[in-house]
Amino acid sequence: MCKKKTENKSDKKIALIAGALDLPFFTRDALRRAGWDVFVIGLRGFVDMRLNPDMVIRLGGGGRAARAVRRRGIRKLVFVGALGHPNLSDVRPDFWSLRILLKLLRHQRGYDSMAVALNKVLEGQGFEIVAAQDLAPELTFETAGVQTRAQPSKSDTKNIERAIDVSHTIGSADIGASVVVDSQVIAVEAAEGTAKMLSRVVDMRSAKRKSSGVFAKMTKPGQDLRIDIPAIGVDTVNAVADAKLRGIVVNTKTCFVVNKPAVISAANERGIFILAMDE
Repeated sequence: MCKKKTENKSDKKIALIAGALDLPFFTRDALRRAGWDVFVIGLRGFVDMRLNPDMVIRLGGGGRAARAVRRRGIRKLVFVGALGHPNLSDVRPDFWSLRILLKLLRHQRGYDSMAVALNKVLEGQGFEIVAAQDLAPELTFETAGVQTRAQPSKSDTKNIERAIDVSHTIGSADIGASVVVDSQVIAVEAAEGTAKMLSRVVDMRSAKRKSSGVFAKMTKPGQDLRIDIPAIGVDTVNAVADAKLRGIVVNTKTCFVVNKPAVISAANERGIFILAMDE
């Protein structure tokens, strides 16, 4: 007689390490809908406490978090949420975090390689780092195509092609992933991040009357999407519209869309298109 295979309950346990903004809320809820037992660890100074995290740690308090998840039989970790400029007191590492940091510094050679190195170091500690968008694909645009009422024009198509090409070029150089193109390259993302880049473009084009050009936020070639996760939200839509741009281009299945119904609704209201493209 065949024995019925029993499901290992630990396979459905996961620790969500949560930074700032709304993405941790949507990720937690999507994972729970998918049947995951989610243990939420908030990063002090970043996490929105309305998330009701199960525990809160400072950035340098990884040892306490590691012990907590191990006691609960959790091996899988998922990282979501923004990190700004931390207080030095929060960075002060405990012994466990200091060992992790030293290993990390030995292996990382840039922003992307830092994410890869962090994953390898944590895996060496017995953890598995997973991409939230793989476990909860509803957080992304799952199918390619225009997601909005507005459609790209023929001139938009040329800008889209140019923006994708430039995005991949700067991504390969580990500079950034976002770019604005309007016949020529208007702006590229650097250390300031996407929001500040778009703010510059808004200021630059404040006198412009007719909308033209596109904003693209594409996955970097070889990007480790388990920690370094591209995302857009309603703020992105409004900034693109304020910058007198015609639309947004992202990848399917890899770019988080924070509150997807609200993003699509805002784009329809502001009259811009959102195009999701396969790799």
